[in-house]
Amino acid sequence: MDELDLTSAEAKATYKEIQDWVQEMYGFHVTNLNIAQVKQKHGIIERENYNKPKSEDSRQPGCPEEKVKAIEDALRHFQMI
Repeated sequence: MDELDLTSAEAKATYKEIQDWVQEMYGFHVTNLNIAQVKQKHGIIERENYNKPKSEDSRQPGCPEEKVKAIEDALRHFQMI
C-alpha cells in the first residue's frame, strides 16, 4: 500500500461504492463533492484537488444534513470511520 500512496481509509471504498450504498439504503444520490466534504469533516485525508476554482472567493455548496448522515452511515458501513 505504501507504493500506491493510499491511506487505509481510501483503500476501503471508492466514491462510486459509497454513492451506490447510499442510493440503495436511502434512495437518493450523493455527489463526489458531498462525500469529499464529509470525509474532510472526519479527517480522512484526500489527495490534492487539481480542479481548483479560478477565483479564491468562489464558494462551494454545502452538503445537506440528511446527506451528511447518510454518507457517515456509509463510511461506518465500509469501516472508514
